[in-house]
Amino acid sequence: MALLRVGALGDDPLAAAAAGYAAILPQVHELLSEGESVLTLVFEPAPHSHRDWRKAVVASLAREKAPARINAVASDDETAIEAAQHYLESAKAITGHYLPLDGEGAGLVIG
Repeated sequence: MALLRVGALGDDPLAAAAAGYAAILPQVHELLSEGESVLTLVFEPAPHSHRDWRKAVVASLAREKAPARINAVASDDETAIEAAQHYLESAKAITGHYLPLDGEGAGLVIG
């Protein structure tokens, strides 16, 4: 399973979406062509105004690249990212989802 960390894209949602697509698509294509079949995009936390474009890019990539599984999380909490990565790697039917993480809010789900 690969993590693709998406760097800072700016505050404006439309500009961030344009920059995000430009940055993400070539890297996703490269990783999948190298044989990755489970990929998680890691976005930095952002306001709710960024949610729709992030959900759209992940859902579109998951449909286009099936049977590869592509999901995304938004967090700067490495423990939460690692836990989500572990969960998504083992959840064979989960693809196309955008999950904003809250490392403080939930307890252990999978041991």
